[in-house]
Amino acid sequence: MSPNSAKIRKVAICTGGGDAPGLNAVIRAAVLAGIGRGWEMYGIRDGYNGLMLPEQFVDGGLISLTRDKVRGITHLGGTIIGTTNRGNPFQYPVKNPDGSFTEIDRSDELMRSFAMHEIDALISVGGDGSMTIANSLAQKGLRVVGVPKTIDNDLDQTVVTFGFDTAVSFAVECLDRLHTTAASHRRVIVVEVMGRYAGWIALESGVAGSADVVLIPEIPFDLKKVSQKILERQRAGSNFSIVVVAEGAIPKGGTLSVLEKEIGRAERLGGVGEKITEELQELTGKETRLVVLGHLLRGGSPTSNDRLIALRFGAAAIRALDEGQNGIMVALDPPTVKYVPLSDATKRMKNVPLDCDTMLTARDLGVCFGD
Repeated sequence: MSPNSAKIRKVAICTGGGDAPGLNAVIRAAVLAGIGRGWEMYGIRDGYNGLMLPEQFVDGGLISLTRDKVRGITHLGGTIIGTTNRGNPFQYPVKNPDGSFTEIDRSDELMRSFAMHEIDALISVGGDGSMTIANSLAQKGLRVVGVPKTIDNDLDQTVVTFGFDTAVSFAVECLDRLHTTAASHRRVIVVEVMGRYAGWIALESGVAGSADVVLIPEIPFDLKKVSQKILERQRAGSNFSIVVVAEGAIPKGGTLSVLEKEIGRAERLGGVGEKITEELQELTGKETRLVVLGHLLRGGSPTSNDRLIALRFGAAAIRALDEGQNGIMVALDPPTVKYVPLSDATKRMKNVPLDCDTMLTARDLGVCFGD
């Protein structure tokens, strides 16, 4: 035990934002590593709501995480402590009498709750929003270590985030299945995948799943170019096509397709697949169908790769605290896990580089990006 770890007695774990396969593996690794150092480990229910709305939870919003509580959870999807994308303590949504919402700053209240429960350190597991909140809490004096999580793989400073491999693997399985039905009916099938403002899921699943067209946020698309690709395939004897589109893909001269925008949460993307399906059917004259994978990409058991990354991240977060680290995020830098300042991790989004090898490979294979 290091001299720094002697100052730690209680550690809380928080999972925020969208769920991702591998969250439970992080929790298990952190809990076992923390208990091994003599620390008490706790989970905060539903992001920070467990401490800000304790009355809404049967167990008071803060649960003791023992060896028994985390036994056999590595392979489980989701998170045993719950999550939310509406619990930003710095911009907390409060409903007004007229039904509208106002954002208020409840961070001081949250800090008092940490102190009341005698929590010495926090492990915050989440995406860019969660890391931004974690950084702000660290600046207010809380000892914090961040763990990067997102199926979108759009967090900077880490080679990859857990959950991404599982999402891509499932998307590829779906594309494999859709190829057979598309070929049988001579159809065009449009497959919309998650990813928000980054095209990693669409690109990697599209290339691995032998898609003919991949539309990503980093390249504004022209549907006339896409329809030309589909008709060229038809003239060459391929009477079907698979189009993979990221939910954040944008047409040239157009705007992002947003389903919903609420105060206190990130805008909800979607609908671009439906628009593309309708327009491609009109442009090509071919029967066109849409499949939206949506939250299917978030669910289910993590792949072995995601399990290992998640376990490594959870254990590394505890080591970081043991070494006296604060205000950092653990990040994969093969073959090691490194520490980066939370302020650096949230400076920019990790978009798909247009000159990366996967993009070059896709173009050599004849994949159309609508440009």
